[in-house]
Amino acid sequence: MSHDDFDFEPVRGLPALLPAGETLLWQGAPDWKSLAIRAYHVRKVAIYFALLIVWRLGVGFHADHDWSAMAVSCLLLVTMGSIAIGVLAMLAYLNARSTVYSITTQRVLLRHGVAVPLTMNIPLKHIDGASLKSFVNGTGDLSLALPKKQRIGYLISWPHLRPGKYAYPEPTLRAIGQPEAAADILARALQGDPNIEPALASLGRTASGLGGRGAAVPGGATAPGATAPASTRPRTSARGHSPAAA
Repeated sequence: MSHDDFDFEPVRGLPALLPAGETLLWQGAPDWKSLAIRAYHVRKVAIYFALLIVWRLGVGFHADHDWSAMAVSCLLLVTMGSIAIGVLAMLAYLNARSTVYSITTQRVLLRHGVAVPLTMNIPLKHIDGASLKSFVNGTGDLSLALPKKQRIGYLISWPHLRPGKYAYPEPTLRAIGQPEAAADILARALQGDPNIEPALASLGRTASGLGGRGAAVPGGATAPGATAPASTRPRTSARGHSPAAA
């Protein structure tokens, strides 16, 4: 028997139905594998334990330790490393599974939280600019620059923040698929483009079951007045645009 912790949502990823005149333009979710590498640093942890094993073998050979003792030590390190990587990978999977990013004509919403669901609601008028960082695996991070007076909690918002921005955290759509399409949609929304249309980013699942790299936005069910999907032009950043009215 399946159970959905978010079955109370009228639209997947949104805490309530959008008001009249507001359109859902794009939805996506982190790719859990990319999130595990970029946010939970599983690759660095694996390298760390690999170096420990090499160091243990080097010390053992130099000191002429017993082979059985070295084997036991290395096996212990392999076990500890596997457990650490497994725990981090599971956290990344659960975080990605519970996260939905949404862009509308008036705001950006980040729904996240494995144990306690939280929704970060950012009106477009509070976004000073956006920047995109793409990765070789096709995913990317879309970060939102906020005015310095708009402070957000770092701990409750992690890992959906731009890495390295501690003093003034920037909400970030982490490890999303087809990030250029999301950046283009956001740039046009910030410009108040009257001809902007919902972008159907094909990502592994539909909006009713986000959990992969992103999802299609079903027009009439989610956004009043949504029109047919349109292709988007890639853009890596949007800065200094006049936001759409809230």
